[in-house]
Order: sequence, then C-alpha cells, then structure tokens
Amino acid sequence: MKLDKIEVVGEHKHIQIREITDEGGYHRRVFTPDMDVSSEVQEIQDVTDAEWTDEVKSVWDRLVTDEMLTVAEFEAAREGKE
Repeated sequence: MKLDKIEVVGEHKHIQIREITDEGGYHRRVFTPDMDVSSEVQEIQDVTDAEWTDEVKSVWDRLVTDEMLTVAEFEAAREGKE
C-alpha cells in the first residue's frame, strides 16, 4: 500500500489516512491521540508529533475515561447495582 492522503479531523485531532492498495483501491484508517504510531511511516509520525500536543492528549484521555465511567454507570444501573 502507498500513503495517499493525511487529514487532521475534529477538535480531538484524529489523524485520518488514505492509502492506495496494490489493486488500485483505497484503504482508510483513523488514529486517535492514545494510539502508538511508532511503526507507521515517518510522514504519519511527523503529523501526529505536530498535532498531538500534551494538551490534546490530556483532553482525549479525560474524554475516554469519562465515557468509560458513563458506560460502566449505565451498565451498573441497568443491572440494578446502583
């Protein structure tokens, strides 16, 4: 596959990439600020280094943690454990 496009999307700086497959089709992937991109091509690493500041990572971590708690609270309430 060959990297075709990199886009930074949304307030949480998701990195959306498009690759061209050997057959000529497209393959898309999205990276979030909590993901390890060390095995990706340098161009992707450069974009994540520039976009994923400590503040962006911190906000993303809080969002994910808050959502996990919300899901756990919902499940507990549904099961009558609250």
